[in-house]
Amino acid sequence: MSNCVLCKDTLSPEEGELIWRGDDCRVILIHDPDLPGFCRVIWNRHVREMSELTYGEREHLMNLVFAVEQAIDQTMEPLKINLASLGNQVPHLHWHVIPRYEDDAFFPSTAWSARVRETSPAIIAERKRLAAELPKAIRAAIAALA
Repeated sequence: MSNCVLCKDTLSPEEGELIWRGDDCRVILIHDPDLPGFCRVIWNRHVREMSELTYGEREHLMNLVFAVEQAIDQTMEPLKINLASLGNQVPHLHWHVIPRYEDDAFFPSTAWSARVRETSPAIIAERKRLAAELPKAIRAAIAALA
């Protein structure tokens, strides 16, 4: 699909960082100033729904999502990790993997909700420091799948 933002293979530095790319999927570390460690696992081929994948493709995609989740959990030690596959605004199959903390800007609501607080700059800085370790941790978690 020519106008799909997730079909394009390039990212601006403001959008995020490509952490890993395989034949079917890629993992992006999103540069969200409020939610350091926010990752997106994107199916490379343009499909809208999980049901459009074969059973093997579904398993592969979810194994990647779980590997990213585990790496975030071990590296950033969040209170909770949110997994979401919405696609309402961008109907291209992708999963959001979002570390959540009681003091994040949106907690306890979703990451797309209205801000309910400001997180201290010191806390955000520490989470950004931890998020900088995610690329290595995610690549190791994915390598362990092989």
